[in-house]
Amino acid sequence: MKKLLFITVTLSLLSVGTVSAQKSAIKSAKRALDGKDLNEARSLLKGAITNPETMNDPETWKLYGDIGNKVFDDERIKQTLGQKADDNAMYNGLMESYLPYIKADSLGQIPDSKGKVKNKVRKDVASILKANHPFYINGGVYYNEQKNYNKATEFFEIYWNIPSLPMYEGEANAFVIDSTFQIIKYYAIITSIQAENYFKAEKLLNRAIKEPFIANTAYIESDLYELLASTYIQQGDSAKYLDVLYKGADKFPKSKYFIPNLVNVFIRRGENTKALDYLDVAIKNDPTNACDLNSVKGALLAEKGNFDAAEVEYNKALTQDPNCERALEAIAVNYILQAQELKELTSKLSDRQKQMENDKKTVDFYQKSLVPLEKYTELLKGRNAEKSEINPAYMKLRNVYYNLSNMGIDKSKELEVIEKELGVNNQ
Repeated sequence: MKKLLFITVTLSLLSVGTVSAQKSAIKSAKRALDGKDLNEARSLLKGAITNPETMNDPETWKLYGDIGNKVFDDERIKQTLGQKADDNAMYNGLMESYLPYIKADSLGQIPDSKGKVKNKVRKDVASILKANHPFYINGGVYYNEQKNYNKATEFFEIYWNIPSLPMYEGEANAFVIDSTFQIIKYYAIITSIQAENYFKAEKLLNRAIKEPFIANTAYIESDLYELLASTYIQQGDSAKYLDVLYKGADKFPKSKYFIPNLVNVFIRRGENTKALDYLDVAIKNDPTNACDLNSVKGALLAEKGNFDAAEVEYNKALTQDPNCERALEAIAVNYILQAQELKELTSKLSDRQKQMENDKKTVDFYQKSLVPLEKYTELLKGRNAEKSEINPAYMKLRNVYYNLSNMGIDKSKELEVIEKELGVNNQ
């Protein structure tokens, strides 16, 4: 029994001794910090932040945060006085202080044995973080310039986080939540995208979308949805991409991003009816964009064989913009397709009279195609289009000149010019 009692007392003494040692280490760390021996302070605290007896003491983590904050303050003072400061050390110190301060405050909120909260560190921590708040922008900018985009994101995100920390609850005027604050959210998002950290970008974008949007000079609210759609493309998540397009189309009907991309999705899926429905909405919401929207609608109608309705849409586009390249090419192709279909039909006829009638209509279609097709080609030449873009236009012209020449309309000179442009020998 005496032996058991001795062992128990010995273990108790060892436990007390360990706690006493850790408490002593904390006091020594404080002295080291006051004496600006920061490495010694860190070394002394390593045991305290991992020891079960002291790791849940708010003061332990407050002191750990103070070390990083001291580094930051020292370098910032140098900077303020025009002395050479170590920017990397300064911002590393600022970052080093943040999480320990958050942990210190969190531990300080734990009720004591009587159920009372006596957070002795909150006042100091809240004051320091509020004073340091704007410098997280500087840190983000610094690391962005260093092309360390992940670290830049961390700084911008902390700037975004601080005003909503529990320690500022009920303090409506603690921070100014203005257009600058909104812009920093954008910086956090953009740097995460630059870092190709699309999971982080997705998280930040969804958060920004849920929060009130403040008008600013850097971006508009619909940009958040566009960027979110882009991150889903990068992650290969077509379902979420489509969902964002639907939401964006509903919330920003005048945007030139959401409905056109929805239309493209439907076209790729072969869901032309849905594509036409959304195009009608887009045309109604954005009648000034006839060149693109009406041209696409015309192409869908032409694909269904409704050439007359397609021609109406192309002409609407050209009425608004006579130099709409998309519509000029499309209406020319619309006539060429009809000419080719009629020519093929005629080759199967035995009625000579009917053949002659069809040949006349075929010539008319080819000739109708020339005006827009020649204009389209001249526009391409005028802006020095790449060969990959202009050669298909030349090929279409060659096809029309060749067919007209074979049907009694001499276009041999024009054909010779085009074949020279294409580097083709007509023998």
